[in-house]
Amino acid sequence: MTDSKRRGRLAAASALLGGVLVLTACSGGDADASGNGDGDTSQAKVDEAAAKKSSEAQITITPKDGSANASINNSAAVTVSKGTLTGVTMTTQDGKPVAGQLSADSKSWKPSTPLERSTTYKLAAEAKDSEGRIAHENASFTTVSPANSFIGTFTPDNGSTVGVGMPVSINFDKAISNKAAVQKGITVSSSSGQEVACHWFSANRMDCRPQDYWKEGSTVTLKLALDGVQGASGVYGVQQKTVTFHIGRNQVSYVDARTKQMKVTQDGKVVKTIPISAGSPDNKTYEGRMVVSEKFKQTRMNGATVGFTDDDGKGEYDIKDVPHAMRLTTSGTFIHGNYWGAPSVFGSANTSHGCVGLRDAKGANDPSTPAAWFYNNTLIGDVVVVQHTGDKTVSPDNGLNGWNMDWAQWKAGSAV
Repeated sequence: MTDSKRRGRLAAASALLGGVLVLTACSGGDADASGNGDGDTSQAKVDEAAAKKSSEAQITITPKDGSANASINNSAAVTVSKGTLTGVTMTTQDGKPVAGQLSADSKSWKPSTPLERSTTYKLAAEAKDSEGRIAHENASFTTVSPANSFIGTFTPDNGSTVGVGMPVSINFDKAISNKAAVQKGITVSSSSGQEVACHWFSANRMDCRPQDYWKEGSTVTLKLALDGVQGASGVYGVQQKTVTFHIGRNQVSYVDARTKQMKVTQDGKVVKTIPISAGSPDNKTYEGRMVVSEKFKQTRMNGATVGFTDDDGKGEYDIKDVPHAMRLTTSGTFIHGNYWGAPSVFGSANTSHGCVGLRDAKGANDPSTPAAWFYNNTLIGDVVVVQHTGDKTVSPDNGLNGWNMDWAQWKAGSAV
């Protein structure tokens, strides 16, 4: 190889090496784009600067974003740590605002009223830290649907005054398979200190009562803590409320189908005796202890609705204005006024289709009649004891008539 060729190859190698060095120098080092070597704009310094400018306030929204089957009572809440809330907005998916309440220390927020079922809500929250720096958080969730929740319809009503026989009766709109969990979420107590036990009549109904009638003048409290309680597979409670009702004077009335008289007692003393007409020999009145569950100054009674029909299928009777009617059973037994029967019937003959009739006047406007007196002196929850009819004892679940079970039988129907 000649010297000129060798020198040429060395020059090429030197140029290639020089290119590598140039590339290496461009890809590293502390020089900035201007080549002045200042490192303040490095990624680490940029991140550090950004962190110093971020708010320390930590906002938490519950339920988590995207949640489904959320509670309508306790789910929605906003809290903040290392800061205070400066604004919370909650709306439905279509933009309807939801009122809320900020805590006194501005650390938490919650809706003012229960939410609607099967509804999507959006929450937007803003907070600031001690330096006044702002933080934001957003979330969206959907509340439990009617198909995935259950509600119990209860009686008596909140604030009402009722008779000593009035049980707490709860009817659920879904069949309850997890009865123990649901029952544990329901408490019934009395200011009298009486022990209260609950009895399941079916998967949809639970009644609660003491061993003996409620003490007159006492106050009964029903607490429903069912929010989030699983009643059946995929079905959860949504109710969270407290109900109270008052027990009035102790009135128990005794209907004797043999003597055809009714003795009305208060505190065990007879205050009035009223002639009655009970069920005929062909249509006897149930025996047993029955509780007045409804009152109507006038109502229609059609025999077809309770199985009394003629050959043409129409009711054996259809009276459109039965006065002073008080329901004793779900199946249609009433104690009511009767204006169409002869006055001589009352106290001397049993002629009805199973109800207990009292002498009355058409229109229910004559306060001097026995039926009007009894109606005006009767509370929902008063007890009517029917005797000597020759028929069977009324079923405990036919109306509010659980008093026809003894205490041991009653407690045996508890799930806890």
